[in-house]
Amino acid sequence: MATYNNNEALIQDLSKGKEEAYIFLLEKYHRKLFAYTLTLIDDRALAQDIVQNVFIKTWKFRKKLKANYPIQSFLYKMAYHEFVDEYRQGKKLLPLEDKYYKHMFEVVEETNEYKLERFLGLLSKEIEKLPPKCREIFRLSKQEGLTNKEISEHLSISVRTVEVQIRKAYNRLRDSLGDQYETVFFLLYGRPVLR
Repeated sequence: MATYNNNEALIQDLSKGKEEAYIFLLEKYHRKLFAYTLTLIDDRALAQDIVQNVFIKTWKFRKKLKANYPIQSFLYKMAYHEFVDEYRQGKKLLPLEDKYYKHMFEVVEETNEYKLERFLGLLSKEIEKLPPKCREIFRLSKQEGLTNKEISEHLSISVRTVEVQIRKAYNRLRDSLGDQYETVFFLLYGRPVLR
């Protein structure tokens, strides 16, 4: 697979219709974009549809991409607009929700790719340090999107145990990540963190 070290080269090859540039784009950004979209909409299938639409539209309009505009910002902006379109089809966006989603988008857009990668790496490392049961429950909740009830049924434990383990994970991650804790969780999960 081709690797692209700069934004301009990637966009130029995408504009020319080079398949390896598109594959690189998919492999580099699909997971990140899906995680971001899940912070907007708590529905894995719908989040996947939104991400798929973003990549289809990116390919369709590849000749209009600007070489001086970061592709990551473009993808996140597209995902945000796809989400808003999808959300408005189902119900009216309340003013407070609209402000929340706009603020979240601004935070993501202001966070450069290097910083986002660093946050993801830092969080992954700290999640690995959690006790095994705590780590498993946290992943099922935050990365797989299962509800506390679904986790309790899946692991044959009480809902209360699930809640305690998730809170324990949050506390440990907050202690280890320090000041970056709020930003990391807002970027990845889009929800206020538990206190």
